[in-house]
Amino acid sequence: MLTPFEALGSHDGIRRIVDRFYDMMDRDPAFAELRALHAADLDPMRLSLSSFLTAWVGGPRDWFAANPDKCMMSVHAGLPISARSADQWVRAMSAALNECDVDADLASRIEAAFSAMASGMVRPS
Repeated sequence: MLTPFEALGSHDGIRRIVDRFYDMMDRDPAFAELRALHAADLDPMRLSLSSFLTAWVGGPRDWFAANPDKCMMSVHAGLPISARSADQWVRAMSAALNECDVDADLASRIEAAFSAMASGMVRPS
């Protein structure tokens, strides 16, 4: 049985998903509020999210080694994340998983986890 890391296509597959996610976020007005939370240059975020997701789905844990005592919640703690921007993140990531032909069952499980993660980052306005 494949690990989620392997089922997603290992490093190349995860990078493809992350690139699709950031491409959509950068170009589609439906994700404008989410895009506004990011710096102009998305390349550092592409690398960081690829590394994080690689570790999160069972691949090499380089992100955690490079970011000791950090998690996604602490990294995003200072950002003004609204319910709308959290929803945009989940929708963009779900679309990226779908467009990259991730197995439907695995995509569903990942989307549920992403949804819980994103909702936990929402800051009261």
